[in-house]
Amino acid sequence: MATHSAQLTTFPAFMRVDARKVAIFGNGAEAAAKARLVANTSAEISVYADAPEAELIDSLARLGIEPQREPYDAQQMQGATLVFAATGDAAQDRAIVTAARERRIPANAVDQPDFCDFLTPALVNRAPVAIAIGTEGAGPVLAQMIRARVDQMLSPSLGTLARLASDYRVAVDRLLPRGVARRRFWRRFFEADVATHVDIGEISLARRAATRMLRGREPVPGHIWLVGAGPGAEDLLTLRAQRAMMEADAIVYDALVPESVVALGRRDAERFSVGKRKGCHSKSQSEINDLLIRLGREGKRVVRLKSGDPLVFGRAGEEMAALRDAEVSFEIVPGITSALAAAADFELPLTLRGVASSLVFTTGHDLTGAALPDWARLAVSGATLCVYMGRTVAASVATRLIEAGLPADMTVAIVENASRGDRRLFHGTLADLPALEHRSELAGPVMVVIGDAVAGANFEHSTPIAAGQPSAASANRTQAA
Repeated sequence: MATHSAQLTTFPAFMRVDARKVAIFGNGAEAAAKARLVANTSAEISVYADAPEAELIDSLARLGIEPQREPYDAQQMQGATLVFAATGDAAQDRAIVTAARERRIPANAVDQPDFCDFLTPALVNRAPVAIAIGTEGAGPVLAQMIRARVDQMLSPSLGTLARLASDYRVAVDRLLPRGVARRRFWRRFFEADVATHVDIGEISLARRAATRMLRGREPVPGHIWLVGAGPGAEDLLTLRAQRAMMEADAIVYDALVPESVVALGRRDAERFSVGKRKGCHSKSQSEINDLLIRLGREGKRVVRLKSGDPLVFGRAGEEMAALRDAEVSFEIVPGITSALAAAADFELPLTLRGVASSLVFTTGHDLTGAALPDWARLAVSGATLCVYMGRTVAASVATRLIEAGLPADMTVAIVENASRGDRRLFHGTLADLPALEHRSELAGPVMVVIGDAVAGANFEHSTPIAAGQPSAASANRTQAA
């Protein structure tokens, strides 16, 4: 189920103030702060102060503004685009806002939200690029902390680069077709040689690089990212995966990937659901391969979104082989595999010094054949066993492992929808595992963890998988003994 964001009570917008009057009323620090904020723009700032204090005088002098030393009069806001009431007197500030509203001028009274038609953000200025951070008055200090972090991330030359881009916009719109080719040009413009030259102040070289890119009209090659979506929680997606999704022209995703993760991609990206879930095979693997090749040959940048990690039971090998044969470029973006998320949900150490020094990832179906897999002896010797997709073959898994020598009372931990808000945790023993097959309500992906290290898990929030299962505390005591 998709997560819905809370709604804002204010609409973020940028108002044009170039060469327009902004009136600020006040004598002290609050008026000085508003003047410094508005001075980030090309507005004409008028400060009305009948008794300006030292901080205001100093701030205005640094900004090259002379205060108008006269008592407040509503006529002073004539022709203003915005009004700030910052006198420090709450009643007078309300009167100023009321007069501004009568004249249909948006106004802001400092520290009085009910008398603010607009709120002032914490501002990161890389003109013409601006990042405004607001908290609707809930946390001004938080907004300033975020502003400081964002300010550190952005190059001081970003504004220069944006202005250079504006110089090329008409030519790009005329010469490059709308869509992939145009996006590709701008992506290279902002990330490659042009940005590098601007960053070190070589503007003429930056222009030459941009012109060469524009004249080249090189075919736009497609590219595929095989991305691990993780176990399902949006905040477990890696930063690299998020960047790929924001660049992708198309997103090809499996049924096990939650919609909330798919929604993190670019809004205008094409989306292709390809199923690949038990009872829901909307496309065969060969059809998926063909789709990726077709999109790549069309010059699209594509995210192939897989649950968990693409290289762990994700059939990425077949897709990589097909893309290599078709000479379509690709790269792997790792994800957090479900076994790791399940262990985190149980606070379960998958390896434990003196208990378990190795780890096996397998599927339940590997234990249904006539021959016992080679890794079974590792489980007997103390390895932790993580079984993917094991619910429908749980009885066979339990029987084969007991036959191989694992004790029937070995602790098992079971997680449905690992890492997600709707996850469910169960515990039991290897002998109880067949009961899992009868839990038809477990519709999400199920992970089973088996081994001596499982006894160290936290069973406080889990329930017995089988009727008559002893309590979590007694299960821990039994295994510890």
